[in-house]
Amino acid sequence: MAVFTADASPRAAAVLPEMQQLLRLIDQGGSMLQARELATVATVGGPLPVIGVTLGNPDPSVPALGFIGGVHGLERIGAQVVLAYLGSLVRRLRWDLSLHQQLESLRLVFLPVVNPGGVLAGSRANPQGVDLMRNAPQDADRGVPFLIGGHRLTRHLPYYRGPAAAPLQVESDALCRFVREELLGRPVSMAIDFHSGFGLRDRIWFPYARTRRPMQHLAEIHALCEVLDQCLSPHPYVMEPQSRHYLTHGDLWDHLYDESLSLDRGIFLPMTLEMGSWLWVKKNPRQLLSRHGMFNPLIEHRQQRVLRRHMAWMDFMTRAAQSAFRWLPGPDTRIDHGEQALIRWYRRTVR
Repeated sequence: MAVFTADASPRAAAVLPEMQQLLRLIDQGGSMLQARELATVATVGGPLPVIGVTLGNPDPSVPALGFIGGVHGLERIGAQVVLAYLGSLVRRLRWDLSLHQQLESLRLVFLPVVNPGGVLAGSRANPQGVDLMRNAPQDADRGVPFLIGGHRLTRHLPYYRGPAAAPLQVESDALCRFVREELLGRPVSMAIDFHSGFGLRDRIWFPYARTRRPMQHLAEIHALCEVLDQCLSPHPYVMEPQSRHYLTHGDLWDHLYDESLSLDRGIFLPMTLEMGSWLWVKKNPRQLLSRHGMFNPLIEHRQQRVLRRHMAWMDFMTRAAQSAFRWLPGPDTRIDHGEQALIRWYRRTVR
Protein backbone atom coordinates (compact mmCIF):
# COMPACT_ATOMS: atom_id res chain seq x y z
CA MET A 1 0.00 0.00 0.00
CA ALA A 2 1.78 3.11 -1.24
CA VAL A 3 2.20 6.26 0.78
CA PHE A 4 0.55 9.02 -1.21
CA THR A 5 1.73 12.53 -2.00
CA ALA A 6 -0.31 15.18 -3.75
CA ASP A 7 2.23 15.35 -6.58
CA ALA A 8 1.95 11.61 -7.26
CA SER A 9 -1.33 11.71 -9.21
CA PRO A 10 -1.68 14.71 -11.55
CA ARG A 11 -4.01 12.48 -13.62
CA ALA A 12 -6.58 12.62 -10.80
CA ALA A 13 -6.52 16.37 -10.34
CA ALA A 14 -7.26 16.95 -14.00
CA VAL A 15 -10.61 15.18 -14.18
CA LEU A 16 -12.52 15.18 -10.88
CA PRO A 17 -13.33 18.27 -8.79
CA GLU A 18 -13.67 16.03 -5.72
CA MET A 19 -10.21 14.61 -6.34
CA GLN A 20 -8.78 18.08 -6.84
CA GLN A 21 -10.25 19.13 -3.51
CA LEU A 22 -8.89 16.03 -1.77
CA LEU A 23 -5.39 16.60 -3.16
CA ARG A 24 -5.46 20.24 -2.00
CA LEU A 25 -6.48 19.16 1.51
CA ILE A 26 -3.70 16.57 1.62
CA ASP A 27 -1.23 19.28 0.63
CA GLN A 28 -2.62 21.77 3.17
CA GLY A 29 -2.60 19.20 5.97
CA GLY A 30 1.09 18.48 5.48
CA SER A 31 2.60 16.33 8.20
CA MET A 32 -0.54 16.59 10.36
CA LEU A 33 -2.28 13.94 8.28
CA GLN A 34 -1.24 10.88 6.31
CA ALA A 35 -2.55 9.81 2.92
CA ARG A 36 -2.02 6.64 0.96
CA GLU A 37 -3.19 5.16 -2.31
CA LEU A 38 -5.29 2.10 -1.55
CA ALA A 39 -5.96 1.05 -5.14
CA THR A 40 -5.88 2.24 -8.73
CA VAL A 41 -9.04 2.10 -10.82
CA ALA A 42 -8.98 1.85 -14.60
CA THR A 43 -11.39 4.25 -16.34
CA VAL A 44 -11.91 5.45 -19.89
CA GLY A 45 -10.18 8.69 -18.88
CA GLY A 46 -7.16 6.89 -17.45
CA PRO A 47 -6.28 5.37 -14.08
CA LEU A 48 -7.63 7.03 -10.93
CA PRO A 49 -6.51 6.42 -7.32
CA VAL A 50 -8.62 5.46 -4.32
CA ILE A 51 -7.06 7.55 -1.55
CA GLY A 52 -7.37 7.05 2.20
CA VAL A 53 -6.50 9.78 4.69
CA THR A 54 -5.80 9.36 8.41
CA LEU A 55 -5.10 11.69 11.30
CA GLY A 56 -4.90 11.41 15.03
CA ASN A 57 -3.39 8.75 17.25
CA PRO A 58 -2.52 5.52 15.37
CA ASP A 59 -2.40 3.48 18.60
CA PRO A 60 -4.85 0.56 18.07
CA SER A 61 -6.02 0.90 21.67
CA VAL A 62 -7.71 4.29 21.07
CA PRO A 63 -11.21 4.65 19.57
CA ALA A 64 -11.57 5.41 15.87
CA LEU A 65 -14.16 6.86 13.51
CA GLY A 66 -14.30 6.55 9.74
CA PHE A 67 -15.98 8.86 7.22
CA ILE A 68 -16.73 7.22 3.86
CA GLY A 69 -18.15 8.81 0.70
CA GLY A 70 -18.53 8.31 -3.02
CA VAL A 71 -19.43 4.61 -2.95
CA HIS A 72 -22.10 5.38 -5.53
CA GLY A 73 -20.67 7.73 -8.13
CA LEU A 74 -24.00 9.34 -8.91
CA GLU A 75 -24.36 10.46 -5.28
CA ARG A 76 -21.63 13.10 -5.37
CA ILE A 77 -23.06 14.97 -2.40
CA GLY A 78 -21.85 12.15 -0.13
CA ALA A 79 -18.24 12.66 -1.18
CA GLN A 80 -18.67 16.42 -0.91
CA VAL A 81 -19.98 16.23 2.68
CA VAL A 82 -17.01 14.06 3.72
CA LEU A 83 -14.57 16.44 2.01
CA ALA A 84 -16.23 19.46 3.64
CA TYR A 85 -15.72 17.97 7.09
CA LEU A 86 -12.14 16.93 6.35
CA GLY A 87 -11.52 20.48 5.11
CA SER A 88 -12.86 21.98 8.33
CA LEU A 89 -10.53 19.77 10.37
CA VAL A 90 -7.50 20.64 8.24
CA ARG A 91 -8.20 24.35 8.71
CA ARG A 92 -8.75 23.92 12.47
CA LEU A 93 -5.50 22.01 12.85
CA ARG A 94 -3.64 25.27 12.27
CA TRP A 95 -4.99 26.92 15.42
CA ASP A 96 -7.41 24.74 17.42
CA LEU A 97 -5.64 23.42 20.50
CA SER A 98 -8.75 21.50 21.60
CA LEU A 99 -8.73 19.55 18.30
CA HIS A 100 -5.07 18.61 18.80
CA GLN A 101 -5.91 17.44 22.31
CA GLN A 102 -8.86 15.45 21.01
CA LEU A 103 -6.72 13.71 18.40
CA GLU A 104 -4.31 12.52 21.07
CA SER A 105 -6.96 9.97 22.10
CA LEU A 106 -8.79 9.45 18.80
CA ARG A 107 -8.10 8.12 15.32
CA LEU A 108 -10.00 9.65 12.37
CA VAL A 109 -9.96 8.03 8.94
CA PHE A 110 -11.39 9.34 5.67
CA LEU A 111 -12.13 7.64 2.37
CA PRO A 112 -13.99 10.41 0.52
CA VAL A 113 -14.13 8.97 -3.02
CA VAL A 114 -14.40 5.17 -2.92
CA ASN A 115 -15.65 4.95 -6.52
CA PRO A 116 -13.75 7.58 -8.56
CA GLY A 117 -14.65 5.88 -11.85
CA GLY A 118 -18.35 6.07 -10.99
CA VAL A 119 -18.05 9.73 -9.99
CA LEU A 120 -16.25 10.47 -13.24
CA ALA A 121 -18.93 8.73 -15.32
CA GLY A 122 -21.86 10.01 -13.25
CA SER A 123 -22.83 6.40 -12.61
CA ARG A 124 -24.06 4.62 -9.50
CA ALA A 125 -21.89 1.63 -10.39
CA ASN A 126 -18.15 1.40 -10.87
CA PRO A 127 -16.60 1.21 -14.39
CA GLN A 128 -17.29 -2.55 -14.43
CA GLY A 129 -21.02 -1.92 -13.96
CA VAL A 130 -20.99 -3.28 -10.39
CA ASP A 131 -22.91 -1.63 -7.55
CA LEU A 132 -20.29 -1.68 -4.80
CA MET A 133 -22.91 -1.73 -2.05
CA ARG A 134 -24.27 -5.01 -3.47
CA ASN A 135 -20.83 -6.54 -4.06
CA ALA A 136 -20.18 -8.45 -0.81
CA PRO A 137 -20.65 -12.24 -0.93
CA GLN A 138 -23.52 -12.71 1.56
CA ASP A 139 -27.16 -13.16 0.47
CA ALA A 140 -30.25 -11.85 2.21
CA ASP A 141 -32.09 -14.43 4.29
CA ARG A 142 -35.39 -13.80 2.47
CA GLY A 143 -36.67 -12.22 -0.73
CA VAL A 144 -35.38 -8.79 -1.75
CA PRO A 145 -37.01 -6.17 -4.01
CA PHE A 146 -36.50 -6.93 -7.70
CA LEU A 147 -33.27 -5.36 -8.99
CA ILE A 148 -32.98 -2.92 -6.07
CA GLY A 149 -32.03 -5.69 -3.65
CA GLY A 150 -29.12 -6.75 -5.86
CA HIS A 151 -28.94 -9.22 -8.77
CA ARG A 152 -26.52 -11.07 -11.04
CA LEU A 153 -28.50 -10.77 -14.30
CA THR A 154 -26.33 -8.34 -16.25
CA ARG A 155 -24.07 -5.36 -15.65
CA HIS A 156 -26.33 -3.33 -17.92
CA LEU A 157 -29.03 -3.18 -15.24
CA PRO A 158 -28.60 -1.12 -12.04
CA TYR A 159 -27.81 -2.79 -8.71
CA TYR A 160 -25.69 -5.50 -10.38
CA ARG A 161 -23.72 -7.49 -7.77
CA GLY A 162 -20.97 -8.79 -10.03
CA PRO A 163 -20.34 -12.40 -11.06
CA ALA A 164 -21.03 -15.12 -8.49
CA ALA A 165 -17.96 -16.33 -6.56
CA ALA A 166 -15.79 -13.57 -8.08
CA PRO A 167 -13.39 -11.57 -5.91
CA LEU A 168 -14.55 -8.23 -4.59
CA GLN A 169 -14.25 -5.34 -6.98
CA VAL A 170 -11.06 -3.29 -6.65
CA GLU A 171 -12.91 -0.43 -4.92
CA SER A 172 -14.81 -2.72 -2.56
CA ASP A 173 -11.61 -4.51 -1.63
CA ALA A 174 -9.83 -1.19 -0.98
CA LEU A 175 -12.63 -0.08 1.34
CA CYS A 176 -12.63 -3.39 3.23
CA ARG A 177 -8.84 -3.43 3.64
CA PHE A 178 -8.84 0.16 4.87
CA VAL A 179 -11.56 -0.61 7.43
CA ARG A 180 -9.71 -3.74 8.60
CA GLU A 181 -6.43 -1.87 9.01
CA GLU A 182 -7.79 1.26 10.66
CA LEU A 183 -11.05 0.35 12.42
CA LEU A 184 -11.57 -3.34 13.13
CA GLY A 185 -10.04 -4.84 16.26
CA ARG A 186 -10.04 -1.60 18.27
CA PRO A 187 -11.90 -1.49 21.60
CA VAL A 188 -14.45 0.83 19.95
CA SER A 189 -14.74 2.01 16.37
CA MET A 190 -17.49 3.43 14.20
CA ALA A 191 -17.93 4.23 10.52
CA ILE A 192 -20.30 6.54 8.66
CA ASP A 193 -20.99 6.00 4.97
CA PHE A 194 -22.63 9.00 3.25
CA HIS A 195 -25.37 8.36 0.65
CA SER A 196 -28.39 10.10 -0.86
CA GLY A 197 -31.44 9.20 -2.90
CA PHE A 198 -34.04 7.98 -0.40
CA GLY A 199 -36.93 9.71 1.31
CA LEU A 200 -37.73 13.14 2.71
CA ARG A 201 -35.81 12.65 5.98
CA ASP A 202 -32.14 12.22 6.81
CA ARG A 203 -31.84 8.65 8.07
CA ILE A 204 -29.00 7.04 10.02
CA TRP A 205 -29.14 3.37 9.10
CA PHE A 206 -27.37 0.60 10.97
CA PRO A 207 -27.07 -3.15 10.18
CA TYR A 208 -28.58 -5.25 9.01
CA ALA A 209 -29.52 -4.83 5.35
CA ARG A 210 -29.65 -8.59 4.65
CA THR A 211 -31.97 -9.65 7.46
CA ARG A 212 -34.61 -8.28 9.79
CA ARG A 213 -32.83 -10.00 12.65
CA PRO A 214 -31.36 -7.49 15.18
CA MET A 215 -27.62 -6.91 15.19
CA GLN A 216 -25.57 -8.15 18.14
CA HIS A 217 -24.70 -4.62 19.30
CA LEU A 218 -28.24 -3.28 19.26
CA ALA A 219 -27.93 -2.11 22.88
CA GLU A 220 -24.86 -0.03 21.99
CA ILE A 221 -26.65 1.55 19.03
CA HIS A 222 -29.60 2.40 21.28
CA ALA A 223 -27.28 4.02 23.82
CA LEU A 224 -25.72 6.12 21.04
CA CYS A 225 -29.18 7.11 19.81
CA GLU A 226 -30.14 8.25 23.31
CA VAL A 227 -27.01 10.38 23.61
CA LEU A 228 -27.73 11.90 20.20
CA ASP A 229 -31.31 12.74 21.18
CA GLN A 230 -30.18 14.25 24.47
CA CYS A 231 -27.22 16.28 23.24
CA LEU A 232 -28.10 17.37 19.70
CA SER A 233 -31.80 18.02 20.05
CA PRO A 234 -33.62 19.07 18.02
CA HIS A 235 -31.96 17.25 15.14
CA PRO A 236 -33.26 16.12 11.73
CA TYR A 237 -32.16 12.47 11.90
CA VAL A 238 -34.18 9.27 12.06
CA MET A 239 -32.02 6.44 13.42
CA GLU A 240 -33.15 2.94 12.45
CA PRO A 241 -32.06 -0.40 10.93
CA GLN A 242 -31.98 -0.38 7.14
CA SER A 243 -34.08 -3.54 7.12
CA ARG A 244 -37.08 -1.47 8.19
CA HIS A 245 -37.38 -0.31 4.57
CA TYR A 246 -35.97 -3.07 2.35
CA LEU A 247 -33.48 -5.94 2.31
CA THR A 248 -30.48 -6.27 0.03
CA HIS A 249 -27.87 -8.82 -0.92
CA GLY A 250 -24.19 -8.02 -0.67
CA ASP A 251 -24.11 -5.01 1.65
CA LEU A 252 -20.47 -4.22 2.43
CA TRP A 253 -21.25 -2.95 5.93
CA ASP A 254 -23.11 -6.13 6.82
CA HIS A 255 -20.06 -8.01 5.55
CA LEU A 256 -17.60 -5.94 7.60
CA TYR A 257 -19.77 -5.96 10.72
CA ASP A 258 -20.01 -9.76 10.61
CA GLU A 259 -16.26 -9.90 10.13
CA SER A 260 -15.80 -7.78 13.24
CA LEU A 261 -17.94 -10.27 15.19
CA SER A 262 -15.74 -13.13 14.05
CA LEU A 263 -12.66 -11.27 15.32
CA ASP A 264 -14.32 -10.88 18.73
CA ARG A 265 -12.08 -7.92 19.56
CA GLY A 266 -13.92 -4.75 20.42
CA ILE A 267 -17.10 -3.08 19.17
CA PHE A 268 -17.55 -1.93 15.58
CA LEU A 269 -20.65 0.12 14.76
CA PRO A 270 -21.06 0.89 11.05
CA MET A 271 -23.73 3.40 10.01
CA THR A 272 -25.01 4.92 6.79
CA LEU A 273 -26.30 8.47 6.54
CA GLU A 274 -28.99 8.32 3.86
CA MET A 275 -29.63 11.98 3.07
CA GLY A 276 -33.28 12.72 2.27
CA SER A 277 -32.81 13.87 -1.30
CA TRP A 278 -36.51 13.75 -2.16
CA LEU A 279 -36.81 16.96 -0.15
CA TRP A 280 -34.48 18.68 -2.62
CA VAL A 281 -36.72 17.54 -5.47
CA LYS A 282 -39.82 18.67 -3.59
CA LYS A 283 -38.35 22.17 -3.26
CA ASN A 284 -37.13 22.23 -6.85
CA PRO A 285 -39.17 19.84 -9.08
CA ARG A 286 -37.03 20.78 -12.09
CA GLN A 287 -34.36 18.52 -10.61
CA LEU A 288 -36.38 15.60 -12.02
CA LEU A 289 -35.17 16.68 -15.46
CA SER A 290 -31.62 15.66 -14.51
CA ARG A 291 -30.55 12.17 -13.48
CA HIS A 292 -28.29 13.82 -10.90
CA GLY A 293 -31.25 15.73 -9.51
CA MET A 294 -32.68 12.78 -7.57
CA PHE A 295 -29.42 12.38 -5.68
CA ASN A 296 -27.84 15.83 -5.36
CA PRO A 297 -28.94 19.40 -4.64
CA LEU A 298 -28.41 21.21 -7.95
CA ILE A 299 -28.83 24.79 -6.74
CA GLU A 300 -25.64 26.20 -5.23
CA HIS A 301 -27.10 27.67 -2.04
CA ARG A 302 -28.93 24.39 -1.29
CA GLN A 303 -25.73 22.43 -1.79
CA GLN A 304 -23.94 24.71 0.67
CA ARG A 305 -26.82 24.32 3.12
CA VAL A 306 -26.51 20.52 2.93
CA LEU A 307 -22.75 20.72 3.52
CA ARG A 308 -23.33 22.86 6.62
CA ARG A 309 -26.31 20.83 7.81
CA HIS A 310 -24.32 17.78 8.87
CA MET A 311 -21.27 19.50 10.42
CA ALA A 312 -22.73 19.54 13.94
CA TRP A 313 -23.61 15.84 13.74
CA MET A 314 -20.16 14.89 12.47
CA ASP A 315 -18.58 16.89 15.31
CA PHE A 316 -20.93 15.11 17.71
CA MET A 317 -19.85 11.73 16.31
CA THR A 318 -16.14 12.51 16.75
CA ARG A 319 -16.82 13.39 20.39
CA ALA A 320 -18.97 10.31 20.82
CA ALA A 321 -16.20 8.12 19.42
CA GLN A 322 -13.56 9.67 21.65
CA SER A 323 -15.77 9.36 24.75
CA ALA A 324 -17.43 6.06 23.88
CA PHE A 325 -16.72 4.39 27.20
CA ARG A 326 -18.72 7.09 28.98
CA TRP A 327 -21.95 6.28 27.11
CA LEU A 328 -21.58 2.64 26.11
CA PRO A 329 -23.89 0.49 28.26
CA GLY A 330 -22.28 -1.55 30.99
CA PRO A 331 -23.40 -4.94 32.32
CA ASP A 332 -26.02 -3.28 34.52
CA THR A 333 -27.69 -1.28 31.72
CA ARG A 334 -27.08 -3.32 28.58
CA ILE A 335 -30.14 -5.56 28.94
CA ASP A 336 -32.37 -2.54 29.47
CA HIS A 337 -30.98 -0.80 26.38
CA GLY A 338 -31.49 -3.97 24.36
CA GLU A 339 -35.11 -4.30 25.46
CA GLN A 340 -35.84 -0.65 24.69
CA ALA A 341 -34.23 -1.05 21.27
CA LEU A 342 -36.39 -4.06 20.42
CA ILE A 343 -39.51 -2.09 21.31
CA ARG A 344 -38.34 1.01 19.43
CA TRP A 345 -37.15 -0.58 16.20
CA TYR A 346 -38.53 -4.10 16.02
CA ARG A 347 -41.94 -3.60 17.67
CA ARG A 348 -41.29 -6.39 20.15
CA THR A 349 -42.86 -6.26 23.59
CA VAL A 350 -40.39 -7.60 26.12
CA ARG A 351 -41.99 -9.62 28.92
